[in-house]
Amino acid sequence: MDSLNQEAHLASTIAENHNPDELSHYPVIHHQPIHWGEMDAFNHLNNVVYYRYAESARIGYLQTLGMFDGSMITVLAQSSCQYLRPVIYPDTLLLGVRCQRLGRTSIVIEYSYYSTAQQAVVATAEAVVVRLDSSGKDKLPWTIEERERLLALEAKFGHTPEY
Repeated sequence: MDSLNQEAHLASTIAENHNPDELSHYPVIHHQPIHWGEMDAFNHLNNVVYYRYAESARIGYLQTLGMFDGSMITVLAQSSCQYLRPVIYPDTLLLGVRCQRLGRTSIVIEYSYYSTAQQAVVATAEAVVVRLDSSGKDKLPWTIEERERLLALEAKFGHTPEY
């Protein structure tokens, strides 16, 4: 088996069988294959792509919580990413997603990007999402039920968000 096929097989095996220990405290794992067209002139994953992946992972997290059904308006207030190792094609990233801090009207979401080819965390990131009312003008608090669902999900994976 050539190295390209070995990496693809390894990524597939990890994604299908289990998540790495580094992601064991993340309740949602988003599987993201790297595409050739996402590489930059330096032959590694372009930095803006990490933000697109985080967006997809964040939506998956909110869907898991039943908070992304079209009835809620959220805005991204802040985001950052720390690049630890370059990522190159072919690879599949596993993005661990969890709540770092739950505010009254906001949530700080934490991401850990795990490379199946490198078998290591290659980037970390966070984003602040603010919930708004239906007009999109005023902040809207999370309901007690939403907070309870989020905390219960996080607790299943041994994680407790800050308040």
